[in-house]
Amino acid sequence: MEIEGKVKLIGDTQTFGNNGFRKREVVVTTDEQYPQHLMVEFVQDKCDLLNNYKVGQDVKISINLRGREWTNPQGETKYFNSIQGWRIENLTPSQPEGMPPVPPMEAFEPADSLNEEDHDDLPF
Repeated sequence: MEIEGKVKLIGDTQTFGNNGFRKREVVVTTDEQYPQHLMVEFVQDKCDLLNNYKVGQDVKISINLRGREWTNPQGETKYFNSIQGWRIENLTPSQPEGMPPVPPMEAFEPADSLNEEDHDDLPF
């Protein structure tokens, strides 16, 4: 599955337990009639994927839905869901450094608007 939207927040990497489990959260706001603010967690080595992203960027995140069962000390069973990201892509087109912006298509003159004389200057 995939989620597309604008990065609203990127959290710091958190470390839990003696085994060094790492988690990092990102919040993405979808672009629909009723925008949703979805929290996606990246775990372990995937935390580093968020290093090159900033708030405001349009992204596409590949996700897995995770569910788990937990029984509390009183014997009650509870269920939890999470959205876990495993890939993130930038949807905002980037311009190479030092390159001028590409003009919009309407800035070019269509070929049929050239004078008829311009077509006859070929040497053959």
